[in-house]
Amino acid sequence: MIVLRALSLGWLDLLRPRILRLALMGVGLTILLFVLLQSALFWAVRSFVPGDLSLPWIGTLDVGSALSWGSLALFPLMGFFLMAPVAAGFAGLFAEHVADAVEEIHYPARRGTSLDFLDGLLESLAVVLAVLAVAVLSLVLTPFLGPLAPVLLFGANGWLLGREFFQMAARRHLDEPQATALRKANGARVTLAGVLVAIALVIPFVNIAVPLLSAAAFTHLFHLISGSAGQGSRYPRG
Repeated sequence: MIVLRALSLGWLDLLRPRILRLALMGVGLTILLFVLLQSALFWAVRSFVPGDLSLPWIGTLDVGSALSWGSLALFPLMGFFLMAPVAAGFAGLFAEHVADAVEEIHYPARRGTSLDFLDGLLESLAVVLAVLAVAVLSLVLTPFLGPLAPVLLFGANGWLLGREFFQMAARRHLDEPQATALRKANGARVTLAGVLVAIALVIPFVNIAVPLLSAAAFTHLFHLISGSAGQGSRYPRG
C-alpha cells in the first residue's frame, strides 16, 4: 500500500543524521513552546485570580495558588488539541530542508525546486489557523459529540494536514493548479496519510517527531504517486 510505504520510508529517513539533526531541533522547539504556554497560563491564573478566600470550617484558602498549580493538569489537554497546529507551524520551518534531503538521498535525478520562503510561510500560517480552529471546535463540541469528537478531530485534521503536506511536496515540482489537481485526484490516499499523521500527533514522544516525519513521508508519497517529478514526468513543472 502506497501510503504505508511512504510513511515507513519517512520513519527510516528520520534516523539519517542530516534529518535527525532537524528532528532534534524540532524536539527542542516543541518542548520550549509548550513550556512557555504552560508558564504563561500558570502566571496568568496566579496574577488575575483573587488570592485568599475564607470558607466556613475550612479557613482561608489561597485560590490563586491552588488554581495556578491545578492548571498544570491542562498540560496534557493542551498537547492533545494544540499539537496539530504546532506541527503544521514547524512544517513551515523544516519541510523544505527535509524534502531536499529526502530527494537528494532517494530521488537524486528528480529533485524539485524549493518554494519561495514567503510562499511557504503563508501556506504554513494558513494551515496553522485552520487546524487550530478545528481543535477549538472539537474542544467546544466534545460535551455534545461524546465519543464522536475524536472522529471529528482526526478526520478534519487528517484532511487539513494531508492537504498541506502534500501540497508542499508537490509544489516543489508542479505549479499550484497542477499540484492541486494531483492532490484531488489522489484525495483518499492523501487524506488517509493525513489521518495517520493526526493520530500519531496524540502519541506521547512520537508526536514531537511527526512534523518532520510528515515532510519526509509526503515527499515519498508524491514521488510514489506521480512516478517521476523530473524532466519527462507525467507532471512536469511549468
